[in-house]
Amino acid sequence: MTTSPRRDARGNDGWAFPDLVVETWGDLACFTRPELKTERVSYQVMTPSAANGLLQAIFWKPEFQYVIRRIEVLAPIRWTRLRRNEVGSVITGPDYRNLRAGKGRRYDVEEDRDQRSTMCLRDVRYRIHAQIVVAAHARKGSLAHPPVFEEKYREQLRRRVERGACFSQPFFGCREFTAFFGPVNPDQLRLDHTEELGVMLHSIAYTTAGERYRWFRASLLDGVLDVPLRPLGEESVDMPQGPWRADTKEN
Repeated sequence: MTTSPRRDARGNDGWAFPDLVVETWGDLACFTRPELKTERVSYQVMTPSAANGLLQAIFWKPEFQYVIRRIEVLAPIRWTRLRRNEVGSVITGPDYRNLRAGKGRRYDVEEDRDQRSTMCLRDVRYRIHAQIVVAAHARKGSLAHPPVFEEKYREQLRRRVERGACFSQPFFGCREFTAFFGPVNPDQLRLDHTEELGVMLHSIAYTTAGERYRWFRASLLDGVLDVPLRPLGEESVDMPQGPWRADTKEN
């Protein structure tokens, strides 16, 4: 899906509409850094991919995609450590089919259980700024101007946020870390904090060859994480390659 052309004469960095803004909060959050594989350690702030997943849990259709523009941190960055039960292996598609085919075969999660430490955030609150980009196939055969389609989906998202409605329960990185959401509270001030965050996941492209991960250099400036429209080139980031975390379990 490609973004639609934007005119520099427009305000708001060329976007036709003001940003959609959703406030979200929760007790715990873990936005795992990819370079730390054995134990989970969170970034200091919500990642754009997590923000995109949260908005999709509230409202999504295949006719459009979200573009995360910025994330504001509204609560102090606080850490906590806990141990979580995970499994020591990954069930692949062939494994699943073999388990279904063999009546006597089963996967025992108790035997595969593995406790791992998680360095996560607590008492988090963010303000997500996003835009909607409508896919070309959604406008095919229609004479309506493109902003008409955008406004339709924007209004549906606003109504769902105001009602607290969602397709599935949003979460902060891990499904047990429930995320709540609602309209913007104008009295909620942004955190005054500046910090370099390193390389962060920008977005995931789903291609015929599989998932492709795209990155950007992230920094928090006065409590704001600005997300560039375009990620770094593939040659700019050399992420560590290794076995799945689950494959490193000692026998």
